[in-house]
Amino acid sequence: MKAAVLKAPNEISLEEIDTPKAGSGDVVIRVRAATICGTDIRIYRGRKTTGVRYPSVLGHEFSGEVVETGGHAGLSVGDRVGLCPFIACGHCDLCKTGRENLCTQGSAVGYEIDGAFAELIRIPAQAVAAGNLRHLPDHMSFEEAALVEPLSCVVNGQNKVGVSSADSVAILGAGPIGLMHVHIARHRGAKRIIVSDPNGHRRDAALAAGADATIDPTAEDVALRIRAETGGRGADVVICAIGVPALARQATDLAAFGGRISLFAGFAKGEVAEMDVNAIHYRELTVTGAFGLSRRDFDQCFDMVATGRLNLKSMITHSYPLDAIADALAVAESGAAIKVALRDG
Repeated sequence: MKAAVLKAPNEISLEEIDTPKAGSGDVVIRVRAATICGTDIRIYRGRKTTGVRYPSVLGHEFSGEVVETGGHAGLSVGDRVGLCPFIACGHCDLCKTGRENLCTQGSAVGYEIDGAFAELIRIPAQAVAAGNLRHLPDHMSFEEAALVEPLSCVVNGQNKVGVSSADSVAILGAGPIGLMHVHIARHRGAKRIIVSDPNGHRRDAALAAGADATIDPTAEDVALRIRAETGGRGADVVICAIGVPALARQATDLAAFGGRISLFAGFAKGEVAEMDVNAIHYRELTVTGAFGLSRRDFDQCFDMVATGRLNLKSMITHSYPLDAIADALAVAESGAAIKVALRDG
């Protein structure tokens, strides 16, 4: 079969590799849609190396059709399915206390397990047995199903800072993740959502997604504007949706007394950021990270999208066939797209 094989940083190419076969309990899926994540770009460029193998196949946001059922009674060839790509061990203390997204004994599709930038993908029996596969309703597109994974990570992040209808929310970065934060904050009824991004196209997309106001950080003082938008208080929640360490420092300037800060975006290993510890102490700010997703997050987001409570269709702005992987990655990295999909047919 064809697959986009990552051989080394900055080296990815379409190649013929062995077609996966279902072992006992495994399921094989024909990939119908796989979307490109910012983390895929970071791995491709060598900025993320933890858990990365060479050679390997990336891609953890995807959906497709079952071609081998692995003997599971609830699956048939041709079934349309999506997948929660993180497979927790289910036995460690983190898993037992409801924090399976932090499980250090687990594995993930697109990392330890070859991913979806390929024609076919093998889903391990452990993932199937744990309930990671979900059947798509007829009206749910493959592209929408692929977006459930990053949306689930966003829900995990907003749960950590407790975004609610009482909150003003400042989101730094209006890339795909920042826009999903807008969608979820609006879904939760946040009283005011302000988004900062230097890209005019993405600021427009943030307004379309439900933001109340946007800021061009190259043209105005973000802190002054946030205070103006919040009656002088600052934002109750500040979300760093892009992995720029300097934004962590800025976040403390933007937060209200008692505010919560989410360092949501991935940062390169070894990167450090200066933060105003005096502000954290005297204004009782809460600073938290957010990593990955749990099956509970995935199921919640899958149901929101499947029932139409959240519409993400407009986020897919560019689509390419698998054999145009180089073009797809280039457009995703350029910032010209919101979300780029690799599609079969």
